[in-house]
Amino acid sequence: MMSNTRRLTVAQALVRFLSAQYTERDGVRHRLIAGTWGIFGHGNVAGIGQALVEYGDDMPFHQGRNEQSMVHAAVGYARQLNRLSAQAVTTSIGPGATNLVTGAALATINRLPVLLLPGDYFASHAPDPLLQQLEHPTEADVSVNDTLRPVSRYFDRITRPEALIPSALNAMRVLADPAETGAVTLALPQDVQAEAHDWPEEFFAERVWHVRRPAPDPYELAEAVAAIRAAERPLIVAGGGVHHSEAEDALKALVEATGIPVASTQAGKGSLRHDHPADLGGIGHTGTAVSNDIARTADLVIGVGTRYTDFTTASGTLFQNPDVRFVNLNITAFDAHKLSARTVVCDARAGLTALTEVLADHRVNPVHEAAYREGKERWELLVDAAYTAADENAVPTQTQVLGALDAVVGDDDVVINAAGSLPGDLHKLWRARSPRQYHLEYGYSCMGYEIPAAIGVQQAAPGTPVWSLVGDGTYLMMPTEIVTAVQEGLPVNLVLIQNHGYASIGGLSESVGGERFGTAYRHRSPADGSFTGAPLPVDLAANAGSLGMDVLRAKTVRELREALAAARASDRPTCVYVETDTAGPAAPPAEAWWDVPVAETATREAAVRAREEYDRQVADRRHHL
Repeated sequence: MMSNTRRLTVAQALVRFLSAQYTERDGVRHRLIAGTWGIFGHGNVAGIGQALVEYGDDMPFHQGRNEQSMVHAAVGYARQLNRLSAQAVTTSIGPGATNLVTGAALATINRLPVLLLPGDYFASHAPDPLLQQLEHPTEADVSVNDTLRPVSRYFDRITRPEALIPSALNAMRVLADPAETGAVTLALPQDVQAEAHDWPEEFFAERVWHVRRPAPDPYELAEAVAAIRAAERPLIVAGGGVHHSEAEDALKALVEATGIPVASTQAGKGSLRHDHPADLGGIGHTGTAVSNDIARTADLVIGVGTRYTDFTTASGTLFQNPDVRFVNLNITAFDAHKLSARTVVCDARAGLTALTEVLADHRVNPVHEAAYREGKERWELLVDAAYTAADENAVPTQTQVLGALDAVVGDDDVVINAAGSLPGDLHKLWRARSPRQYHLEYGYSCMGYEIPAAIGVQQAAPGTPVWSLVGDGTYLMMPTEIVTAVQEGLPVNLVLIQNHGYASIGGLSESVGGERFGTAYRHRSPADGSFTGAPLPVDLAANAGSLGMDVLRAKTVRELREALAAARASDRPTCVYVETDTAGPAAPPAEAWWDVPVAETATREAAVRAREEYDRQVADRRHHL
């Protein structure tokens, strides 16, 4: 072997390479791949598994229970650290690999980095077919890992040792690029993982990937400034890009210089602190009344780091001013061009800072400023009413659960949620006190994300109280990583809300003529087969306890507040379990529409009425050209 090479297996070389990769932004360096999650089988145990043993001092390892959950944990970790540090996930071939698909889709949709290392068939095809191999009659190079192609930002199958070098470098390039990042997949045939090769020493040298902050183009900046100066009723829509860019202070500076109000998407909530007079809260279908009122009459919408999903735009019905125009600051041209906007393709912080410098002498119309401040004050009274229980000894409603939690958390606590009725209540009501406090995964709205993501956040922010808010439907999807939290000694807090069914989809079903069919957890009636019997005798709190959590049961508002305080003070994984009053006051209703198509023809009255309402709402949809 030549002196400037090192003989290692492919798997060993990959682990050594990953341990030497770093990102840098604003002069601060971060480990790019800070650890590896894994579940081992015949497709990775002798390759990546052996390499992680060989180089355990360089690459921390975390044992998972479910492959999808491992990706969720890695995504939570990356989001907490503003995409500057990520984790890898390794699985066997077959079901272990295909279980990655949902997590990969979530990561890519949310523009969050994660490295996936699934095992694959033998590149040599020596044993063919082997256990868990998908056989295709005309394409012998297809494997189940090809399901990861459409949900990955970069994909390669490493069929020869020397192919790892360019592929690994490309993988790091994508993970560290704020405009390209998402799930990256390197499929690893199991025989190639174990094959030895003479690697150049330069491959293992420390490498720092600079995370760029592209400045706005002068022409695009001038166009944006002109549009803002001409606007009478401007509105900023803050998306997740504000957080990823650490642009919160830059946004605040622009707002305080100009008086332009800010409404936030699920990913962007917390871009301004909740008590800032220009923070209007959430926007869109799950938004606040004041945000949506201002959005309907806005003549200029300034999107910052947002993808403009249908929840944000109320399925194209929200921005109703006939003269409304859009200016979009986004690091990706793809998102910047949405809604036929004037584009400012740049880093969010760089773009906001540039706007503030030019607009230092500009202030919005005082009438506009007074209107949104009055609307904010009215909305805050509704939040107070939703949070407050008239009787401290009563069973809490879901919004009163949020009120009890609001009374307990500190400014730096992190609250995590993803699916069900909670995202809507949180987007409307939660008073975010810091940029990282509000952690909602709503790009994919994936049930089961909350518990593993809490583990990832806790790993990224040791000592920070982390709250995973989970309904009974979501809990039953993926509770397995509770065991991982116990094993790793991570004091995550689980708030488990029992309302005996899919509350969110049940309400949606009722509104579109589905009559809540199949959305409740109840016994099937022997008379007609409907799910209208008594609630199922399931004890989810006992289940959480059996997996190793400390469990605190709360039956009243007072007991709930005490249990939440005890959980926050604990140094162990703790579950606060509460059954909610589903008949009591709920959150304020949706202030904007969401398009879920309704049966065009039906005989049941509920569906007929729902279609009439659908036709009325869809008539307001417009294309912004």
